[in-house]
Amino acid sequence: MKRFVAAVRALRTAAPHELLDTVRRVLVEQYAADTVELFMADYGLTVLQPVSALPHTLEPVSVHNSPQGRAFGSQECHLETGRDGRACLHLPVSVRGDRLGVLSVGLPGSDEARLHEAELCEIAEVLGHEVLVAERDTDLYLQARRKSRLTLAAEMQWQLLPGRSCTRPEYDLGAQLEPAYAVHGDNFDWSVTSDHLMLYVTNGMGEGIEASLLTNLAINALRNARRAGLPIADQAALADQAVYAHYRGRCHLSVLMFDFDLSTGRVSVVDAGSPRVLRLRGGALEHIVLDAQLPLGMFEETDYVTQEFQVEPGDRLVFVSDGVHAVASPHGEAYGDTALARAIQSTRLLPAAEVPRSILRELTGHRGDAMPDDDALVVCLDWRGRPAAS
Repeated sequence: MKRFVAAVRALRTAAPHELLDTVRRVLVEQYAADTVELFMADYGLTVLQPVSALPHTLEPVSVHNSPQGRAFGSQECHLETGRDGRACLHLPVSVRGDRLGVLSVGLPGSDEARLHEAELCEIAEVLGHEVLVAERDTDLYLQARRKSRLTLAAEMQWQLLPGRSCTRPEYDLGAQLEPAYAVHGDNFDWSVTSDHLMLYVTNGMGEGIEASLLTNLAINALRNARRAGLPIADQAALADQAVYAHYRGRCHLSVLMFDFDLSTGRVSVVDAGSPRVLRLRGGALEHIVLDAQLPLGMFEETDYVTQEFQVEPGDRLVFVSDGVHAVASPHGEAYGDTALARAIQSTRLLPAAEVPRSILRELTGHRGDAMPDDDALVVCLDWRGRPAAS
């Protein structure tokens, strides 16, 4: 316990850019570690990038077929044993379900690894929290997340996002954008209180900086209204006014807005455009059909009304932008509802955080080598409902 307390204290007092050096020093001194490396998941969720001074001194490792990737995907500690008897513990670094990367700790043997595994897992979790706080003051960890340069529009979009996954007793959330390094206007946002989850799925209009500016205006207008305590219909109306006041109808933005009651599973919805929602319940997949209303900013002072439906424990909701269901193959064949349904069914056993990446990977195979001409967004929500009071 003294070792663990010393490690946590050192991390919490370390300079933002020195977290890795600090955890490396403490693990060497307190746990006899001989190597300590931190890998961050890249924006495309394809590789884990080493954190080090630029240029990187270690090679990235695959998310799909490496020991580090196994720990990242399962969100469980993975023990790797070498022929020389040495052991390496790969520890997920995450914050409330938001998967940041992996901490790899080399130890003299598997006995030491098993002895210290629980404490090292907790240290990796503390490290994740400190990395998120440190990102306010240093670019080191954000630089480590990119395997190539982001476009300016993509930089703006990623800075706008709340995270890529989130876990609470009532639900699991996962989301991903493509093309990760050149996304324009698609976006997602969420916020949770003791009794409600609010989720926005946005399909932006336009390309490049203009699309990103439009989405930034709309999302911040929605957040401003949400933080004033307004219901989602009023949030939509105020954001609609903000977008129209700036663009005068030249640009508009489609958004699906959800307010989940965490205690009852009742969902209030404002459907203002083209994103779609599908529900997987008991092995059967269905579209949730909503009455579409006008996108934000199309006309002055549009009134929005909420609709409702019910989610039940075990439901999986998948939200997609039109860059998913409308994308064409090299032969001009749209991905369409049938292929999307097949992709959702094939990923039904994966955790919510893994589903968007898997669907988008299949979408890339359908599109072929052609560069995408539209953003693609997938959000997955697994609903458990509020546990019964004991």
